[in-house]
Amino acid sequence: MNQYGYIKTAVASPKLRVADPVYNIEEIINCAKEADQNHAQVLVFPELSITGYTCADLFQQDLLLQSALDALQKLKDASKDLDLVLLVGLPLIIQNKLYNCSALIQQGQLLGVVPKTYLPNYREFYEKRWFHSSKKIIDLVHTITILGEEIPFGSILFHSEALHFTLGIEICEDLWSPTSPSIQLALNGATIIANLSASNALTAKTEYRHQLVSQQSDKLACGYLYASAGVHESTTDLVFDGDLMIYENGTCIQEGIRFCRNSQVIYGDIDLHRLNAERQMNNTFSDAAITNNNFQTVELFDFQQESKTLDRKIEPNPFIPNNPLVVKKRCEEIFQIQAAGLAKRMEHTGLKKIVVGISGGLDSTLALLVAVEAFDLLEIPRKNIVAVTMPGFGTSTDTHANAHTLMRELGVTAKEISIKAATEQHLLDIGHSLDARDVTYENAQARERTQILMDLSNQQHALVLGTGDLSEVALGWSTYNGDHMSMYNVNASIPKTLVQFLVTWRAEQSNNPAASKVLKDIVATPISPELLPPGEDDKIAQKTESLIGPYELHDFFLFYVMKYGTHPEKLWFMACHAYPDKYTKKEILHWLKAFYRRFFMAQYKRSCMPDGPKVGTVSLSPRGDWRMPSDASGRIWQDILSELEANLE
Repeated sequence: MNQYGYIKTAVASPKLRVADPVYNIEEIINCAKEADQNHAQVLVFPELSITGYTCADLFQQDLLLQSALDALQKLKDASKDLDLVLLVGLPLIIQNKLYNCSALIQQGQLLGVVPKTYLPNYREFYEKRWFHSSKKIIDLVHTITILGEEIPFGSILFHSEALHFTLGIEICEDLWSPTSPSIQLALNGATIIANLSASNALTAKTEYRHQLVSQQSDKLACGYLYASAGVHESTTDLVFDGDLMIYENGTCIQEGIRFCRNSQVIYGDIDLHRLNAERQMNNTFSDAAITNNNFQTVELFDFQQESKTLDRKIEPNPFIPNNPLVVKKRCEEIFQIQAAGLAKRMEHTGLKKIVVGISGGLDSTLALLVAVEAFDLLEIPRKNIVAVTMPGFGTSTDTHANAHTLMRELGVTAKEISIKAATEQHLLDIGHSLDARDVTYENAQARERTQILMDLSNQQHALVLGTGDLSEVALGWSTYNGDHMSMYNVNASIPKTLVQFLVTWRAEQSNNPAASKVLKDIVATPISPELLPPGEDDKIAQKTESLIGPYELHDFFLFYVMKYGTHPEKLWFMACHAYPDKYTKKEILHWLKAFYRRFFMAQYKRSCMPDGPKVGTVSLSPRGDWRMPSDASGRIWQDILSELEANLE
């Protein structure tokens, strides 16, 4: 997985006995061996995992402290046969003061020790009774002698040149501080933060922990590995739950089972390319990154092995919310953004009407629903929405009927203007045979429809509302100066998969049974421009996805190309992982090549696209998010995929 920018990480909560390093280190070694067998490259254990966190005044016993050092030596020796970075917690005496520390071990070597900065001393916590904060010592002491060796100590960045990542460490309460060490660690290059924790269980506390880790990993554009002490740490008045989590840039990619009574290790592949892309694009992050000369950099050893499997789920529909609990809120917000944008344009122009073409297809349906929302918001009668269906050579009975039902149920002004005679006359005028059903035959219909809408807008003193979606914009699937053009396009940053989702959601929450039924019928209708005559059964003959490929694949490609600049070979790999049983590797590669070809070829259409509201993080507006030469070459992208194709043969 390293070749695709993934690093396999793990966090563990081993079964332990409080104040028994001899027992604890055996459990830690067993977890480390398991993680090594699963090809993890970084493994994080909880705070004070060698002794246990709840030793209290036993931390003042020399025997316990020496036993912890003996256990550390045993782990160091055991790690010679393991190919992963280990992070464990233990108490250490440094200059006659006791510190709560994390030790990093790799391939039989102790590479560094990081002390805890913020010590909780409130409610059930009394850490200052035993430990000292690192604040005073880290500027004075940069190495310590431990197990007979001089070891880097203090503020350390652990760097892997081979895998292009840097690891930073903070310990439990450090995360809760307003000035968490992870902030400076990330701003000085750490792409992964490890947190060794011992956080007791309280009602609703795990939700707060997840919020903290999610926000920190999102704000710092980093991976965050959180390992907390398990149930066997529980003693006296406290209970621990072994909360384990792996986050990447605000998203939880793996979490453990709380209150597990056995040792537990969880795994997650962190996408280092994604994190680096986030930081490169976010100049606020780079502006905040002021180099701190107090950090030492310690080089990690090269890893000898890597995982051949991916321990994370890649969502096949990245534009669509995958949490049912947020679906309603997200859909309402999208509609509000679209409607608010249209309302502002109506107010600015002083117009009280819009003209919109209605085909009975998905995109025009969504645009009409948004228009109704905006007009209701502005308290303008829905009759001021002039919805026009314009049947042509390819219009089927079903889509024609759905268009009329939709207009009727939404209470807008409905018009029907056939384009057949006008298009036939135009084709005759330019000397084009009606039997030549080529691109001229198709595009003449699209341009005729646009001419009707533009002329009606003058006649009605109205705005022409565009309907094309983000996927069509990306692929250039529109007729230049036909459906490509409008005066405002509410769907400009809504990908096709999200259009389907939004119309389905609107159907499910509608109080009008007839409107709900027609919306569901529209979603179930094959996507088509309907520019070629229907088949003998009067069904749609021209299906878009059979021509340009599945929209769900193109939307997947679009998301990662635009948001993270993902390498084409990695993008293919991710798609194969996201759709393992739906498409073959060759099919995905075929449509990925088609995506890049169309994306580069159609840039000139994007360069002059109409205004439209930005809804999500991915947008192709040439005025806002995407500035690309209209005539850029896509050769190097295609060469990569052609080489991959040759290797698949």
